[in-house]
Amino acid sequence: MRCQAAGWQFAATAVARAHDFLTGLHTPELAAFLDEWPAVLQPRLVVPSAVPVIRWLSDVPVGAPESSAKLVSALVAAAHILAWQRSYSAAEVDAAFFENYGWTELVGLTGPAASERLACGVLLLGPHVTYPSHRHEAREIYVPVVGTAAWQGGDGHWLDRSPGSVIQHAPYEPHAMRTGQSPLLALYLWRSANLAQKSRLDPTPAQT
Repeated sequence: MRCQAAGWQFAATAVARAHDFLTGLHTPELAAFLDEWPAVLQPRLVVPSAVPVIRWLSDVPVGAPESSAKLVSALVAAAHILAWQRSYSAAEVDAAFFENYGWTELVGLTGPAASERLACGVLLLGPHVTYPSHRHEAREIYVPVVGTAAWQGGDGHWLDRSPGSVIQHAPYEPHAMRTGQSPLLALYLWRSANLAQKSRLDPTPAQT
């Protein structure tokens, strides 16, 4: 019981730091998402799980800007008690992406803080990785926390987005990301009546 309480405290600190970071951006696009943030955190026990990409977490604090340093510290401290996942199987993506991609939920249907209206979590990508074009019904915002990566919406140009950028994706809008020499740590937020949904990859040109 004492271990569970300690684990929840790590998670609760990460959730609080995520909220503080997002609120501190003072960005109108985030308002509707933050309005759905649970006023009272309802703890949920999470069975910890790991994926290979978390090996990059030790490198992340080095590149953290001052604005996100407290959040990054809390996420690194809580990493061992969170459930890290991948949305795609090894058969669906290339090996480099599969070994250098993962996410974990902080707030939502499965994260340590319960919510049925909003999901907020963390995406971690290793260096020199392309997250292929994908889409989902949920309205989404990404906010890079550490690392500059390139983002593409639909068939548009790739644009470098630095920490603190607010990147919006409308329902079913295809989008992709790619990293450079450094890992990317980013917060994601979903709003949907169906938070249990999964994103789906778009067919590659060879598949169409």
